[in-house]
Amino acid sequence: AEEAVALRAQAEAVRRLKQDKADPDEIAKEVAKLLEMKAQLGGDEGKPKFVLKTPKGTRDYGPKQMAIRERVFNAIISCFKRHGAEVIDTPVFELKETLTGKYGEDSKLIYDLKDQGGELLSLRYDLTVPFARYLAMNKITNIKRYHIAKVYRRDNPAMTRGRYREFYQCDFDIAGQFDPMIPDAECLKIVHEILSDLQLGDFVVKVNDRRILDGMFAVCGVPDSKFRTICSSVDKLDKVPWEEVRSEMVGEKGLSPEAADRIGEYVQLHGGLDLIEQLLQDPKLSQNKLAKEGLGDMKLLFEYLTLFGITGKSSFDLSLARGLDYYTGVIFEAVLLQQENEHVEELVGMGSVAGGGRYDGLVGMFDPKGRKVPCVGVSIGIERIFSILEQRLEASEEKIRTTETQVLVASAQKKLLEERLRLISELWDAGIKAEMLYKKNPKLLNQLQYCEDTGIPLVAIVGEQELKDGVVKLRIVATREEVNIRRESLVEEIRTRTSQ
Repeated sequence: AEEAVALRAQAEAVRRLKQDKADPDEIAKEVAKLLEMKAQLGGDEGKPKFVLKTPKGTRDYGPKQMAIRERVFNAIISCFKRHGAEVIDTPVFELKETLTGKYGEDSKLIYDLKDQGGELLSLRYDLTVPFARYLAMNKITNIKRYHIAKVYRRDNPAMTRGRYREFYQCDFDIAGQFDPMIPDAECLKIVHEILSDLQLGDFVVKVNDRRILDGMFAVCGVPDSKFRTICSSVDKLDKVPWEEVRSEMVGEKGLSPEAADRIGEYVQLHGGLDLIEQLLQDPKLSQNKLAKEGLGDMKLLFEYLTLFGITGKSSFDLSLARGLDYYTGVIFEAVLLQQENEHVEELVGMGSVAGGGRYDGLVGMFDPKGRKVPCVGVSIGIERIFSILEQRLEASEEKIRTTETQVLVASAQKKLLEERLRLISELWDAGIKAEMLYKKNPKLLNQLQYCEDTGIPLVAIVGEQELKDGVVKLRIVATREEVNIRRESLVEEIRTRTSQ
């Protein structure tokens, strides 16, 4: 009884901490204590009771989800390969010092691990910083690579919107000294190809430049020390109206109202080459060296995007800031659009599905001699894309195949298990994807039903007469048509029929 009272008190303590939004580490410690007490008390027959759930911000992927995910990965990988990228991999955890100080305000979301044998480690937060470490460590100055792997963020998950604590990133990066804006334009082309291929609906790729932003902040009267923090306020403009962003800048971040209003005049502008030309003539911006450089490159970029035929989906947008500290030049973000309702033509953003930019200083941070390797890259937001496709498939009730089996080896009479085993072995050895039911004498109806349920297109039926004649009866599940095929021609016939 005393133990039960202690358990209730501990549970109450955890509830209060959660209510007061206490430090997550403190809550985790108290929860661990609570679980330990529960385990000691035990449940039925003295067995400890387990909570069967995945950890917060993570999820399981069943066969259906994995089938959709593979489809998406294949589209992305084939695009990366089409553009000549090599593939690399890096450890899931890095030395803590490798990650610290690279992510600005987001650094608090890094997952730290306990001291492991004298090394302080953290789970990787993205794939870009490990890539920069890899380049510096191996003295690589020129590479085009892709990397698809899981990353970890101690974020407040919003799982319905595809926001997790453990999730995949799909990165493509070009490192090396090249002429301006050619690799940058290719990264934008890649985003365009992938989003078009996946048929997610209408989208726009917003483009800006860190130098234009910094130049704009300077001419608007933002002190140097406030550039980054004002930048992260501007970055919220796709989610909240300008009035809220302005009050955050002035109220929370101590910016003068005049400076905020001057920023407001710029960050609400978006367009294409015309806007770039207009800003190159802007009396204030054109006097700023950084902004002028950025606008010159932006003009070049939009000329290349015109040659690639993708300016229709690209928008030069002065409100785009992207929160990460390591960007130095062009930045971009792809946003899916949807119509608010049937009567209004206004398009609203559904959130970012890809993003990236130029980060010329990151590798130099790791290099002992500070040697710089210019880099530009893009990350495809696979989880958001996956959430959208998953919801769409659920709504359409389309049947998804979770296996690639081409043929089921079946029998029409009893005592033919050995013959089925012999035939399926021949098919496997020839590289055919084949299955059979694990019963000695399955009913033909059950075997055919299994094909209907799992989407297997063909059935190879062995029977006594077929064995005598040296043939196999091949049944096409969709049309129920049956043809006798010579045993030696069976593999070729299955290949022909399943490749159509």
